[in-house]
Amino acid sequence: MAQQTRPVRLAIVNDYELVVAGVAALLSRYDDRVEVVELDSRMPVVSDVDVVLYDSYGQVQGDRIDIENQLQGIDAKVVVFSWNVQPDLVQRSLDNGASAYVSKGISAEELVGLIERVHDGETITPDEDQPARSGEFGRWPGADLGLSQRESEVLALITQGLSNQEIGERAYIGINTVKTYIRTLYRKIGVTRRAQAVAFGIEHGFQPDRVRHVDGRTQREG
Repeated sequence: MAQQTRPVRLAIVNDYELVVAGVAALLSRYDDRVEVVELDSRMPVVSDVDVVLYDSYGQVQGDRIDIENQLQGIDAKVVVFSWNVQPDLVQRSLDNGASAYVSKGISAEELVGLIERVHDGETITPDEDQPARSGEFGRWPGADLGLSQRESEVLALITQGLSNQEIGERAYIGINTVKTYIRTLYRKIGVTRRAQAVAFGIEHGFQPDRVRHVDGRTQREG
């Protein structure tokens, strides 16, 4: 890897402010190597950055990102950051214009190293032979309520109004798996009907945010 003359300038993108803030907090320990200059929830990147880290929680998968709209003319590399590392999805995401695809089952230090390698021009994909592990990126809506990452994501998508079929397509899981997650998360949050789950999601922060943080300034849109 070439020696960096300055930190890699990074934007973190996800529909949920809690998610991008959690990733940024973990990367802040390595600010001599990666400078997080922008955090975006449902807003395009506006800063001059080297790399955009796209966290797929509650969003379309990497093969369906509108990269041109997301970057708004900025010459940056897009890294998809996801729990879903199926080889066909990874390849379609690269074909869609992503420069790299990274598993969330890694440490913050490993992510920093991968971001540097992407900045240097490498194409990164998950190691299929590496055993799955939880990694450090465990901040999501409902974590304090005992919801797993997948249960949280399914509840977020329910709150967004998606059907079970649409949830399966968005989260890249089978319809029976969706139903299993719904049963377990309903039990955890104490509801029995979808309307109750939507109301719970709205009350507990499962609606997407619309906010941008740039250089300490916050811009919100309704």
